[in-house]
Amino acid sequence: MPGLLAELLAADSADPLAPKKPHFAPKAKSVIFLFMSGGVSHVDSFDPKPKLVADHGKQVTFDHPETRNRPGYEKLFLKKPNWKFAPRGKSGTEVSDLFPHLGQQIDDVALVRSMHTSHSNHYNATLGMHTGSFAFARPSIGAWTSYGLGTPNKNLPSFLVLAPQMPYAGTQVWAADFLPGAHQGTRVVPGTEPIANLKPRVPDAPRQQLELDALKAFNEAHRTTRADDPALAARIRSFETAFGMQSEMPDALDLSKEDDKTLALYGLSRGQTSGFGWQCLVARRLVERGVRFVELIHTGSSGNWDSHGDMADHGRLAQQVDRPIAGLLQDLKRTGLLDDVLVVWTTEFGRTPFNNTADNPGREHHNWAFSSWLAGAGVKRGYAHGATDEYGMKPVEKPVHVHDFHATILHLMGLDHTKLTYRHAGRDYRLTDVHGEVVRDLLT
Repeated sequence: MPGLLAELLAADSADPLAPKKPHFAPKAKSVIFLFMSGGVSHVDSFDPKPKLVADHGKQVTFDHPETRNRPGYEKLFLKKPNWKFAPRGKSGTEVSDLFPHLGQQIDDVALVRSMHTSHSNHYNATLGMHTGSFAFARPSIGAWTSYGLGTPNKNLPSFLVLAPQMPYAGTQVWAADFLPGAHQGTRVVPGTEPIANLKPRVPDAPRQQLELDALKAFNEAHRTTRADDPALAARIRSFETAFGMQSEMPDALDLSKEDDKTLALYGLSRGQTSGFGWQCLVARRLVERGVRFVELIHTGSSGNWDSHGDMADHGRLAQQVDRPIAGLLQDLKRTGLLDDVLVVWTTEFGRTPFNNTADNPGREHHNWAFSSWLAGAGVKRGYAHGATDEYGMKPVEKPVHVHDFHATILHLMGLDHTKLTYRHAGRDYRLTDVHGEVVRDLLT
């Protein structure tokens, strides 16, 4: 009965994307979620380990999930980073030469060096970072945010995903699952046609509005006799959002109105319609227009961050995102948006500080420890949280699990992760399941 009532209430909602009051006063109004697909090495980027450099080649013993009972991995040896670390900014936070531009903006960042997750496979870890579930499909964090807060701009989806290629776990990364369908992410593909069929087929806007009004009347009449079908409300809302997108999305995607200085900030040339710089600048234009949650997925132009074979791939991939991300932070700060927007940077897990030989050019999956960071509304600036051991194997100070990370993001949006629930299949579900604590040391 509780589940049926929840579905009836969802179906009866006139507008599932209408703005909703948060649980408490939020620090942030929107989220830009930067996801580096494939597993960025923490010991090569944000987690300096002088001892790892000093002990390069030393044999070690670990019962690691990625090397356990694996032929050729009976012996393990420490492997030093490929990039040198140095203190950056006034805070002196150490960042490697892998991210020189981002290192210049580190004073606006709260870096988490003690992240850990529950699975070492790409699919499961990616699913966990997005949905809080490591085995089964569940609503994504963007869908939960949309469900909890709605959106102030009814002409655009509340949750947009800028992804040139599919990440691990595919569309589950931005799915609504059992939440009302209006909260799922809408994918935008960089290129000459980011969204298919965006141009109206009926050039006469008033005529198209009349047609949509007639369609809505029929749909509403249809829904009155099928109140137990929650998908109908989402379907009706999707027609309205699609119509609104035809009028507002082309302008949001039109970078011709940006001056040369702004384009240069993101490393863009005039007329460019792809690349991570394009994704970052479009994200800024979307949050300006009230989009609640924007995710940018970086899979690389030829392969992602899964550098088993050669860590030199990290250098090529970092060049694609380093300047655009630094430019995004500068642009948000310059326009005052950084006071209202939360920027999240993460990956699904880290990479091993060892391999089966010290001169192996690559690194394996490592769910025991990795780095992420937050910047913007409500977040401490120039702060490094937690620590891993001397080799970067496991957190030894202030560990932060993915569930804690999610709880903190929701908190900054004014949502209590223990109260943001949805009744499904006989129980109340939430993004953090039965786990998670807000990492208050990260907050201002």
